[in-house]
Parts: sequence; structure tokens; C-alpha cells
Amino acid sequence: MADSFSKKEFNKKKAKKKADKLNKREDRKVNNNKGKSLEEMFIYVDANGNLTETPPHLQAEVKEEIKLNPNEIFEGRVSYFSDKGYGFIIENNSKEDIFFHYLNLVEPVAKNDKVTFTKQDTPKGFRAINIKKII
Repeated sequence: MADSFSKKEFNKKKAKKKADKLNKREDRKVNNNKGKSLEEMFIYVDANGNLTETPPHLQAEVKEEIKLNPNEIFEGRVSYFSDKGYGFIIENNSKEDIFFHYLNLVEPVAKNDKVTFTKQDTPKGFRAINIKKII
């Protein structure tokens, strides 16, 4: 059976629409000037918390070294002491929490005791050693 005139016209329009859509897709692929490439859209955060375009493995490590006098004595208050043998001291001047372990105690302390101590620098931060209670 032969197709009717309207059916032939409908199939022609459908084929033309499909060809136009394919041409537009190819044109978009070739002439894509929108946006940036994926690598150009990445943004990184440096050690100081600033945004940068340099990947972390290419960033120069800038670590602020704090020089400690091993004989300097600090004062603070025991803010937390666990049954497991560790705790934290709040330093009077900087209000910084400093970790300590019961093995570094010269005499027993309890929560809210005023203490003197010296600081030791560790990879995780400062640690209080030679901790003595202030009477």
C-alpha cells in the first residue's frame, strides 16, 4: 500500500528535524566557547585558608615555627581531667587548650586546679609537661 501525501510530508518533516538536531549538536561540539575546561574550574585552598589556583601538591609548605624556651613556665587552670589519665589545661595568657597526660604530672591535680607547667611541641600541637599545682 502506498503512503498518503500527508504521511509522506510528516516523515519528511521528522527526518529534517532529526537532521537539524544532529547538525546543531555537532556545531555545539565544534564551536564550544562556553565556560571553561574542567581543570580551569578547579580552585584549591592553601595552608592559610586562602583560595588559590595552585594544586596542593605544588604549593610550597609554609609552616610557622614557634620558638619555645624549654625553661619558660606557664600558668593555667585544669579545665578537664579524664578517668583515663589525660586532660586539658587552659593557659592564662592565650586561653589556649593544652593537652596533658597523667605521666607528666609532678603531683596529683583535679579539675579547676591552678597549675604551672612547661610546654613541649609535638606534631599534634603543644603538650604540657612538668605540671605542678599552685597552692
